[in-house]
Amino acid sequence: MSQTDAIATVTLNRPHRKNAVNAGMWRSLAAAFTRLGEDPEVRVVVLTGAGGDFCAGADLSGSPGEAHPLEAMRQVNRVATLLHEMPKPTVAKVSGVAVGAGWNMALACDLVIAATDARFCQIFAKRGLSLDFGGSWLLPRLAGMQRAARLALLAEFVSGREAYDLGLAAWAVEPGELDAFAGHIAAKLAAGPPVALARTKALLHAGSSSTMSQALEAEAVSQVANFAYADTAAAFEAFASRTEPVFTGRWSREPAKSS
Repeated sequence: MSQTDAIATVTLNRPHRKNAVNAGMWRSLAAAFTRLGEDPEVRVVVLTGAGGDFCAGADLSGSPGEAHPLEAMRQVNRVATLLHEMPKPTVAKVSGVAVGAGWNMALACDLVIAATDARFCQIFAKRGLSLDFGGSWLLPRLAGMQRAARLALLAEFVSGREAYDLGLAAWAVEPGELDAFAGHIAAKLAAGPPVALARTKALLHAGSSSTMSQALEAEAVSQVANFAYADTAAAFEAFASRTEPVFTGRWSREPAKSS
C-alpha cells in the first residue's frame, strides 16, 4: 500500500500467481480497507494489481487451512463489505486478467477503469463453483439480469472494451494510457468535497433498494447535513468569485489547521 497526497493505492502483489488472493492476503486486505476507511488524510483509494494483471480471484491451489470453509468465506465477505462500503471513492485500475472474485473485487469499487485489452471472466462455473465476493448482487444491478446470467452461467471471457459496453466499466482506455488516466481521475476525486462525496456514494448505494419517497427524504437529510461543513460555504464563495474551491472536509466550527 502506498499514498501520494490524499490518494492511497492498494496493490495486489502476488504476480507469480496473477495476484490470486490467498488466506493471508484476505486478512491483509481487511486490515488495509479498515485503516483506509478510517483515515481522514485519505480521500480516494485506488485498487490495482502488480505485474500487469489485476487479480485471478481466490487462490485455490494451496492446501485447505484450519478454518471451517464457511468461516473462510466469511473472511472473503468481510473484505467485500469493507471495500463496497468504503466511505470515500474507490477506483479499480484493471489491466491483464480480472477473473472470479478478482472481477467482483473491481466491481465492488465505485469506478472501474479498464485497459481495452484486459480480460474479465466470472470463471466460477468453470471451476464447479457459484458466484462469490458479491457477484450475485453486483452483476444484475450493474449489467441487468440477462447480461448477468450470460456472464455467470457461461463464464465467458470479455475484453475491457466489452466490459465497458456491458456497463461494467466506467472507461476503457488504451493500455499505455491506463496509469495516467487513472491518476487523473483519482486526482479529480481527491480534490472533491469528501463529506459530500461520501454522502453521495451512500445515497447511490441505498437508492437501488429504496422507494422514491425514501430516496428523496435521504437526499434532504444529507443536503441539510452538508451545510454543517465548510466545503459548502467554500463552494458558494468560489462560485461567486469565479475561482476554484478548496475542499477540506472540515466541520464548519472546526478551526483550520495552522500552516
